[in-house]
Amino acid sequence: MNTDLHFPPYAPGRVPFIGHAVPLARDRLAFLQRLREHGPIVRISIGPKTLTVINSPDLVQEMLTRKSGQFSKGLLFEKLKLFGNDALPVAEGGRHLRRRRLMQPAFHHQQVDQYVRTMQTTVEPMIAAWQSMGPLDLKTEMQLMTQNVVMGALFSTIPDRKTGHAILESVDTLFAAALRRALLPLPLLERLPTRGNRRARRAGQVMRAAVGEVIADHLARPDEHDDIVSLLLSAQEPDGTPLADEDILSEVTGLLAAGSETTAVTLTWLFHELSRNPDLERQLHSEVDAVLTDEPLTTKTLSRLTFTRRLVNESLRLYSPAWLVTRQTTEPVRLGTVDLPAGEDIVWSPYTLHRDPGLYPDPLRFDPDRWLPERPQPPKGAFIPFGAGKRQCMGNEFAVAEATLITALIASRWRLRPVAGPAVRPVGAITLHPSTLRMTAEARTPVRRHQEAA
Repeated sequence: MNTDLHFPPYAPGRVPFIGHAVPLARDRLAFLQRLREHGPIVRISIGPKTLTVINSPDLVQEMLTRKSGQFSKGLLFEKLKLFGNDALPVAEGGRHLRRRRLMQPAFHHQQVDQYVRTMQTTVEPMIAAWQSMGPLDLKTEMQLMTQNVVMGALFSTIPDRKTGHAILESVDTLFAAALRRALLPLPLLERLPTRGNRRARRAGQVMRAAVGEVIADHLARPDEHDDIVSLLLSAQEPDGTPLADEDILSEVTGLLAAGSETTAVTLTWLFHELSRNPDLERQLHSEVDAVLTDEPLTTKTLSRLTFTRRLVNESLRLYSPAWLVTRQTTEPVRLGTVDLPAGEDIVWSPYTLHRDPGLYPDPLRFDPDRWLPERPQPPKGAFIPFGAGKRQCMGNEFAVAEATLITALIASRWRLRPVAGPAVRPVGAITLHPSTLRMTAEARTPVRRHQEAA
């Protein structure tokens, strides 16, 4: 008999009937951080629901790679089907593999090189418009910017600001509904005509209408487009039939939602940290002024923005946008010395992992130089802002190029200064975003190399 097999213990503080609901509701980020003190795997409960939390990078890596076939994406991703049933971000099994293979060419590094020009022409007029605007709601501005980049590069269309706002509000509403349903998994409540459910239904209708117009335009003018929507419209199922209209709508909607939110909040945190670290801001300005010219940007240009890239990596570490990730066991599985039954709901947090003092020296310090190649790097599996294994985000190269480019273009023209107000704190919604962040854009004149030489 093997006596080292055991089930994970419950975290302290469980209250009858409600479990750990109170500390989770009070501050879910702090609560998850404290769970690390209770071992690599620990259970929590929310009402009648039990969740297993994994705190060990080795076990997370094992789950996402070697034993990935024994897990589905889990509770949160099930609720994200609000954006489209069985779209790539939430699809499972063979369907996920087929759709990933279909869309992977659109995110090949050679294709990303072509997207960079579209990114630049999309972003430059948006940041130029800040000159006539007052204090900026920075998260909203970044969301509109990254949303337009995704739509311009992948869908060949850029909405006007009013339409962009309507799409953005719909995305936020659906994300909030998905997280609420994941944290309070009572399916009956999802079917009741509550105010929140009605708002989610209307938001879904707005998203479908906006994406439907994009698809209709591609159908009306097929020779004028060569993008991921065109790819989906020309694709076939294994039996040779075209993709169903609903499937195409779901895939485009899922790409729009997934492709803009995470990069936007990463950029928002990055400029928040720059406003608190003037030395880092000066270093960024120096690099941008030395590298950028009047020529169009390319991936080769972006590769020379090494400090800018370290700023992006450090923002992804300290403020992991996808702060909460779920899985569910599809069969009995052993992780470490712990046995998990089939149907076990799993939670892990990149936010907690990336702030582990055992993995990162001085983990709460924003230090882009920790990514210098001569510095000790975290062990494999300890930095995974885009996931790992076969479910790793296939748009990671696109997202990093986009974040690097936007950071550089903003820094070449503006200094962003915070507006007096409440202290900025992280909020664990569907992504990790600032509670509030209003900033003013102060114009700056780049100091180019030829100017220095003169």
